Order: sequence, then structure tokens, then C-alpha cells
Amino acid sequence: MPTPYVIGIAGGSASGKSTFAKALKEALTGLDVHIIPVDSYFKPRNQRPYSKAPVTGAMYVDDNHPLTMDLPKLAQDLKTLIENAAHDVIVVEGLLPLWDENLLPLLNLKLFIDCRPDERIVRRLRRNMARGLTFDEIASVYLDLVRYRHDEYIETTKWRADLILNGSNPSDAALDMLVNYVKEKLTCC
Repeated sequence: MPTPYVIGIAGGSASGKSTFAKALKEALTGLDVHIIPVDSYFKPRNQRPYSKAPVTGAMYVDDNHPLTMDLPKLAQDLKTLIENAAHDVIVVEGLLPLWDENLLPLLNLKLFIDCRPDERIVRRLRRNMARGLTFDEIASVYLDLVRYRHDEYIETTKWRADLILNGSNPSDAALDMLVNYVKEKLTCC
């Protein structure tokens, strides 16, 4: 059985990771593409770390810290999927797939979706307000903690990526090139 081609897609909160992963899946017609959202590996709320905001001192459940997710389980589940060759392509998308040292060697292609912070906060506000959170709740946690965690854990992984893609203005040309590249990798190897 051929080995699945594994793609990691990282980027900041609301940068367009999930949207790009879905577009890639749709564009890879004829292939079995499985998307693994890193968000599905959040630990139970009572096991997530709390962090103190650097400026205000407010305490938050730190959902942007690597310890908030069960990354070892994600790596093990990914290894199992690879060994079982259950899919042609596996896409791991979320904040931290390029952070974890156990995930990196499992990724054949590493992508980073880059998007300016002002655009990401507006997207995050829209998304989370649609989920029932208030403007103040979303803005407070973003300004107090999320932006610092982005600088510490997400932005630093950009340099581990093979390609950095524009999350503000996704390109059909970039998507087409990636689709052709992945299909070529699957047929040649």
C-alpha cells in the first residue's frame, strides 16, 4: 500500500488554515483526503494550563499554549493513520503542527498561512461572536494573551514551513501549484 502524503498547515488564529485545508481537499479530486484539526486534540478544560496576561495580570485558560493540546496523542494517531495507509493525503491543520518536534518528521509538506494581525482579530471577532461570545470577551483574551502566544508559539514556526501562503488573499495559482505538486508526489513515490 502506498504511504499517505502528509501536509501540515499552521498559522495564527483565524488566519485561514481551516478554509485552506478544505479548499485543498476539494481541489484534490479523486484522492481520499483526511483532515485532522489540531483543535480536536484540546485537553479537557480542567487539564489546560492557566496563564497570567503579561500586561493586565488577568488569568485565562491558555488555549494557545502547546500544553493545552494532547500533541503526543495527535502524533500517535497520525503515525497510526500513516502505517495503515487509510488515506491518500492527510492534512493536519491548526495552530501548532509545526511546533511539535514529534509531528514535524511525520509531515511531508509544511505550510504556514500568514495573515496580518488586524485582519485575524476581525475574523476572530466575527467567528466567535457568531458562536455567542461578546465583543469584550473576545477582545480581552486576544489583547491580553492570544497575541503574545502567537508571537511565542505560532509566528516562530513560520520558519519551519516549506511554503508561506497568503491568508489575506488566497491565491488560486498557489492552490493549483500545490495540488499538482501533491499529485506528482503521490504518483512518483
